[in-house]
Amino acid sequence: MGEHHTRGPDDQPETLFSLEELKPGRAHQAGKSPEPPAGPLFRDSPAARRLLSVREIHAEPAAAASPRGRQILARFPDARVIEVDSHWRIPELHGNAGNLERWVRIKSDVLVLGEKKTLTTRPNGRSADWIAPGPANGCAMACAYCYVPRRKGYANPITVYTNIEKIISHLGRHVTRHGTKPEGNQCDPSAWVYDIGENSDCAVDALISANVADLVDAFSYWPTAKASFATKYVNPDLLHLNPRGRTRVRFSVMPSHDSRLLDIRTSPVHERIAAAGDFLEAGYEVPFNLSPVVLRHGWETDWKLLLQNMDDVLPSAVKDQAAAEVIMLTHNRDLHELNLAWHPKAEAALWRPDLQQAKRSQNGSWKVRYRNAEKAKTVNTLRRMIAENAPWLRVRYAF
Repeated sequence: MGEHHTRGPDDQPETLFSLEELKPGRAHQAGKSPEPPAGPLFRDSPAARRLLSVREIHAEPAAAASPRGRQILARFPDARVIEVDSHWRIPELHGNAGNLERWVRIKSDVLVLGEKKTLTTRPNGRSADWIAPGPANGCAMACAYCYVPRRKGYANPITVYTNIEKIISHLGRHVTRHGTKPEGNQCDPSAWVYDIGENSDCAVDALISANVADLVDAFSYWPTAKASFATKYVNPDLLHLNPRGRTRVRFSVMPSHDSRLLDIRTSPVHERIAAAGDFLEAGYEVPFNLSPVVLRHGWETDWKLLLQNMDDVLPSAVKDQAAAEVIMLTHNRDLHELNLAWHPKAEAALWRPDLQQAKRSQNGSWKVRYRNAEKAKTVNTLRRMIAENAPWLRVRYAF
């Protein structure tokens, strides 16, 4: 993916416009996040507290002392605060196999505060042009197919990065350096798309801090870029923001039969679908992830029913702008072994050696995916079912 720039005398990219020429969001101007609306917020509701009831916070000293860190500590005043040297190396959490017995409780009770030390934006080209440095890592939900837990080792609570201003500054420089998108692609016809939630769910992150609000606010003023994140959680607080069409919320959906088994602690699928109209009206783009597609007896019937339900309940305005990403299940042996310790029923559906093959991923790790012929047949079947039952749903890509 080529950069749209020329070289200046200092051999640095010469941008088409400067960061100062872009009208910055309020987070840039005032050094603080957008003002919350008056009245009660969803993040303070019993439903949100059931998902996140933080009792223990592991914090790097600099992260705890930062403005964002102080806001988070004030939000959970009764939590025990434990100083740590690194958010990646916490012996009580990472590498402690005993945590498998408390897999879900840790996600609810424990929070980690750290600073994101390495800020990189790397090419993607599928859902987004770029993978941005996200505002968090980990999740309070517990989807059985999630790849993030294997990287952190036996525990996967949310780690919030408190140096959000540096993340936004990094992204602002990247946006201005690349200027106007020279031609459209499957990600977007005119804007550079940045995935801001690769390793977390931004809708859940927004229950903890204003990091996501700051990012939505910043992208709302960047005319050549859009933010994007996938979510399995309906957080009505996001409706109070003003994305101005520059943030894409991709609601992940799957048949309820699969979701009840695999999407632990997420919003029910029917709530995600029902929220699409509200999010579109609030100024977001609202595509869908058909993800992950899990092959089991009866999967075709259940996916057909899901598509028919979407066709029945979604307003025409959502359909007019909707696009879909079809994502087949990927798995790996480390996650398989981890899941066997806390959710073996899920593995009966996820671990299918009779249908799967090993494949090296883009980052060099080995994953298990459906065999090529099985995958191709399934994708073709899904495309046909979409055309028959939800013809308005454009497939952005399938893999």
